[in-house]
Amino acid sequence: MKFKDMEYKRPDVEEIKSTFESLCKDFDAASSGEEQWAVHQKYYELSDRIMSQATIAEIRHDVDMTDEYYKKENDFFNSTIPLIMNLSVDYKKKLLKSPYRSYLEEKIGKVAFKNMELAEKSIDEKILPLMEEENKLTDDYNNLLATAKIDWKGEELNLSLMTPYLNSSDIEVRKEAWKKYSDFFAANAEELDDIYDKLVKNRTKQAEELGYDNYLPLGYARMQRNDYGYDEIKSFREQVKKDIVPLAEKLHEIRRQRLGLNKLHFEDEGVYFTNGNPAPTGSPEEILEAGRKMYNELSPETAEFMNFMCDNDLFDVLGRKTKKSGGYMTFIPDYKSPFIFANFNGSSSDVDVITHECGHAFQGFVVRNELVREHMDITMETAETHSMSMEYFTEPWMKLFFGERADDYVKMHFEDSVIFIPYGTMVDEFQHIAYENPGLSPKDRNGVWHDLERQYKPHLDYSGNALYEGGAFWQNKHHIYDSPLYYIDYCIAGTNALQYKVWMDKDYKAAWKSYLELCRLSASDFFSGLAVKVGLNNPFEDGSLKYMVSQLEQKYGL
Repeated sequence: MKFKDMEYKRPDVEEIKSTFESLCKDFDAASSGEEQWAVHQKYYELSDRIMSQATIAEIRHDVDMTDEYYKKENDFFNSTIPLIMNLSVDYKKKLLKSPYRSYLEEKIGKVAFKNMELAEKSIDEKILPLMEEENKLTDDYNNLLATAKIDWKGEELNLSLMTPYLNSSDIEVRKEAWKKYSDFFAANAEELDDIYDKLVKNRTKQAEELGYDNYLPLGYARMQRNDYGYDEIKSFREQVKKDIVPLAEKLHEIRRQRLGLNKLHFEDEGVYFTNGNPAPTGSPEEILEAGRKMYNELSPETAEFMNFMCDNDLFDVLGRKTKKSGGYMTFIPDYKSPFIFANFNGSSSDVDVITHECGHAFQGFVVRNELVREHMDITMETAETHSMSMEYFTEPWMKLFFGERADDYVKMHFEDSVIFIPYGTMVDEFQHIAYENPGLSPKDRNGVWHDLERQYKPHLDYSGNALYEGGAFWQNKHHIYDSPLYYIDYCIAGTNALQYKVWMDKDYKAAWKSYLELCRLSASDFFSGLAVKVGLNNPFEDGSLKYMVSQLEQKYGL
């Protein structure tokens, strides 16, 4: 079904409460594991219905944040979802305590039960008002950024539409663009600091209400870190500093020489070639059509997926002034349909949508008929492995998008993928420090960011920009505000994707077979188990990043 034809109706909260109550009664009255399994399938139906309506409302709000009807619907779900989450956790507590748990574990899997235990630790009725406030604060941040109006040579642009100018091959253009871009954040710095300060304090209070010392253990539970914890993440960060940062700095130096610059200034961070970064040669419609051709040639599975997406208008990718910035993939359960939201801006990031977000969507499509919904409930480091690896698997088709500059794009993508990992890991360490020290002032937080930049990006030079010299660059990163502790998942997945890169260069078919199996396994096993099953090294194991770096240095002569 085409997205425009998908019906939206606001769920009735009292009816939801009543249905959950009936489910709980029926579950308690069941006299066997089989009967409880039958009740649980009714829970799937209820959950799918609620999430489908919430997702449709979210998409229609995001595509036009001035639409008053869907703004109200989005506000409704912001206040209602915490209640529904709590009802769901109350129901799932019954599975955890069921006398037939062994039967249910066999049906649903140990991963699902571990996730239920984490969910039980992450919500309670007493923190629902705080969760509603948290949702409102993240909306305030997104609305502030989405409604940015930057005067660019007489044309009014939002932040997303500034991207081509921020990365222009003309150094004077990008200097002017970055000044206007950062001026927006400087003008709103006080409000941005205030929103984040309230978010940190709000999340800390939620954690304290649930008996935690700070937000980190609660955040880990909400991220469903079911296979690793704080120590493993800390060890990963140390490996990044020791092994990835030196490789990234080599690549920065190669890029500096290629650009003919005496030093890399912050305005040069997103520029890779003197004649400009490779940009797609076609219109948005032509990019989508090239994506369709690419996926039809890649494999029968990707062909079926992309034809379904295109035929049902499951992309909204055109940049518009009233559209939420950023991009994402989401899933509409009742229609078994992935949906991709993005803001095309004429840069290579438009193609990244057709690779990265389609990696997410493809995996969701592959398991769309999975009976056990919990098997679709993948953790984020696995989800991002699907997307970031797809960026590499699609490289043989880049000529469709970039023409004669396809090789430049492949080179840029590799360099960008490596140098992202230190940045993304820095975002994670920044958040850990912020939540371990919720009393930090805005100035203190900026100081933390400034110090971390010296460790993770020692080449960086912000001279001439007071805002960024002061450590405020982090304020343009959505994840820090609205998806706490998420960003490290990109870095973990980035190392997996680079493993696939090395593998596919040696044996593309074998690497693709492994990738397809990873997609099909979904969340049926824990992260470390999935890695073993498909032949990947666990990035948390000491020495794994060093080995990967040695493989890349050997391949690229670094």
